[in-house]
Amino acid sequence: MVIGHGMVGARFAEEVRRRDPNGRLVRLTVLGAEPRPAYNRVLLSTVLGGGLSARAVQLHPPGWAARHRVDLRIGVTVKSIDRAERVVHCSDGAVERYDELVLATGSRAWLPPMEGLADKSVVTFRDLDDCERILELARPGARFAVLGGGLLGCEAARGLAGRGVRVTLVHPMSHLMERQLDPGAGEVLAAAMTRLGIDVRLGFRAAAWEPDFGVRGADGDLVAADALVVAAGVRAETALASDAGIAVDRGVLVDDRLATSDGRVHAIGDCAQHPGTPAGLVQPGWEQAAVLADLITGTNPAARYGGTRAVTRLKARDVDLATVGDPAVLAEAGAEVLRFADPSGGRYATLALHGDRVVGGAMIGLPEAAASMIQYYDTGQPAPTDRLGLLFGRALPGAPETADPGRLPASAVVCRCNTVTKGALVAAWRAGNTDVPALSRATRAGTGCGSCGDTVRGICSWLAESDPPTLTPVPEEGAA
Repeated sequence: MVIGHGMVGARFAEEVRRRDPNGRLVRLTVLGAEPRPAYNRVLLSTVLGGGLSARAVQLHPPGWAARHRVDLRIGVTVKSIDRAERVVHCSDGAVERYDELVLATGSRAWLPPMEGLADKSVVTFRDLDDCERILELARPGARFAVLGGGLLGCEAARGLAGRGVRVTLVHPMSHLMERQLDPGAGEVLAAAMTRLGIDVRLGFRAAAWEPDFGVRGADGDLVAADALVVAAGVRAETALASDAGIAVDRGVLVDDRLATSDGRVHAIGDCAQHPGTPAGLVQPGWEQAAVLADLITGTNPAARYGGTRAVTRLKARDVDLATVGDPAVLAEAGAEVLRFADPSGGRYATLALHGDRVVGGAMIGLPEAAASMIQYYDTGQPAPTDRLGLLFGRALPGAPETADPGRLPASAVVCRCNTVTKGALVAAWRAGNTDVPALSRATRAGTGCGSCGDTVRGICSWLAESDPPTLTPVPEEGAA
């Protein structure tokens, strides 16, 4: 049984049925509190900006659950877990028994301690209902304030600016996305946002929302606005587990088997806390779903989740930003740090290396360099001695080639959201999936945040121009 029908809960159901298509091994019940089918939350900023409809971000077509022998019940909230009896009590009065229980309850938007947030003109930015409320408020001439200059806040501000409304992004810290970026990168990002028509206010400590005026700062300053979008962070949904006596901290504590302190209860996604998991990213949840599906179905009893390497991409149109690792390594003793800054051109690069290994970095406005950085970080391949070439993503003998799809290594991860390698795409092509939509259906490449779309299309074009029978066979490594 799965509690939660968000991205990770739905992905787990899909992974189980890929291993057990006839439902002979696992009878699968999924309970979801939201009254709508699962959808891709990563693309909410694109929905907000008008690039996609709500229907377009649904993860499964209508009838998918029934066709795949999944008992899906949406709009049903689990009220409590009785671990002694191994049952859950539901909001519709049902009492459901389980043998193995999977918590995929996700996270909720965090509201900072400030006055006025209960007003109808204040909206969080967490789900499709929030998007619909924001769009209702985004009438012509409306002024919006976005509270929070992290990843989600920047995406919300860009989405709103794409709707043609006036946006002010307020952030209490001295630079944007301070958890992923150093001050130099934050400065370049702020300049890029400003060029897109977003007023960026840093060091602004919001104290209250005044519905008729705007956001009042702790120093009395006012940011005029008609509506407020709160994107100040999230908190893992742990109440259900905690009330059942399951160990929690910032999230539900899990081991490498994704098991909680109760061996029959598992947790995956944003609600789970694993030592090797970066918070707030979709890739860890989907990797966890695959490992747990291996274990639950018995497909691979030795499967273990060992953590996910942190790679972040900003999903904001006209802003190309990627980060790897922890920005703290940029200040570590012994780290070799490379930097390039071109604020007026909207370009910035910083890389940290220990020895010849890339351990952290950020790229803005340098997509080829970003691709090289991610490949070096992912693979652990030694970086070239030509540091300038590394910083600007220029291909060197023996280096990961990212601009030419034909030279991209088979082991290169093309779609991080779904851990799809170039080799998996080539194998899917040879199996008859000979266009981009077919490749996406076969491998899931491009169905996450969408940032790999250009690379997938480039590989598809390269394959179309090549003679597949003459290609060196490539193993289906890394297929999700």
